[in-house]
Amino acid sequence: LSGAGYHSESKAREYKQVCKRACLKAVDRLRAGGLALEAVTAALLELEDSPFTNAGTGSNLNLAGEIECDASIMDGKSLNYGAVGALSGIKNPVLVARRLLSETQKGKLSAGRIPPCFLVGKGAEQWAVSHGIPACPTEKMTTKFSLSGYKRNKRKMELAEQVETKRRRQSCGRENDFGLLKPVGEFMMEGKDNNCLDTVGAVVVDWEGNVAAAVSSGGLAMKHPGRVGQAAHFGCGCWAENARDISSYSTAVSTSGSGEHLIRTMLARECSTAMQTENAHQALLDAMQKKFIGSPFLAGEDCVLGGVIVLRCCSEDMQALLVEFLWSHTTESMCVGYMSAQDSKARASRPTFPDFLLEQWLDSHWRSKVEFVDSGKQVTEAM
Repeated sequence: LSGAGYHSESKAREYKQVCKRACLKAVDRLRAGGLALEAVTAALLELEDSPFTNAGTGSNLNLAGEIECDASIMDGKSLNYGAVGALSGIKNPVLVARRLLSETQKGKLSAGRIPPCFLVGKGAEQWAVSHGIPACPTEKMTTKFSLSGYKRNKRKMELAEQVETKRRRQSCGRENDFGLLKPVGEFMMEGKDNNCLDTVGAVVVDWEGNVAAAVSSGGLAMKHPGRVGQAAHFGCGCWAENARDISSYSTAVSTSGSGEHLIRTMLARECSTAMQTENAHQALLDAMQKKFIGSPFLAGEDCVLGGVIVLRCCSEDMQALLVEFLWSHTTESMCVGYMSAQDSKARASRPTFPDFLLEQWLDSHWRSKVEFVDSGKQVTEAM
């Protein structure tokens, strides 16, 4: 998943290619005998290192012109979770989240202290460096694209603030030195590619049926320093949970979109819970409509922005693992890649709203088959 948001047509090929590379990295790790947690980390590293995604290198800059990243990872087998928020100075935030998860599995610290699973800001950076993860200054993670986007957005904000100041001073508010006054919001809507949401994430199931999920983000463009988005919050950015018994499903979920919307609805966990019903397609559609688009927690929002990828699996017998892969989004577009260990190459898609596709990837005895279900009409009506 390279993110729900707006993707420039000129960079469509790059978005698809990075998704395919992430899939290959994960599958290579699985083929080498790695477990789901290792594979999902490998996928996220590839996504974070791409200058085209809003995670790690190339992340959006905040108001102060700095990069602050959020990331989390969850292991469906142990149910352990690790996360970092507003983290600066680390090239791959998912590595810190992964290390936090690993450290919690070792048990208590000296004097009976409970190890942290979620660290933020300077403390997270210091912890990462003390555990062998190298520091990386913001300027090395900033790209020409992210820096030019920051400069354009900063100019728009300054102009909008000037217009708003004059608007308050004028009783009629019709015309001034800037010409006809525009609503302040319109200044940030222009050039929307620069404010692309584009959180990245991955979901994986291994040969043993264990699931894992991870998510990483540079956050919204021009966010306030210290802001932490859904990518770091438990149950909001990602979720992974192995089946408890033969009558339930293992699920892994990763979300993308407007962090504040995803936090207030805990969409990752809601989608995981919904997947325990028989019809996965309808379950995801219902969850997006009732728990997200129509959520009472977002009743005052004009436009609810989010996307989700879901992996659901169960063992039919000792030789067969039934795997379903679905996605859904309310944003203008979302880029998705997928692959099984039996595939020779990865596939990628960039569905756009109002297509609003839920895709099921059925892999029985590792013979993959793809089926599309177009739910656009239903969701468009719900919007």
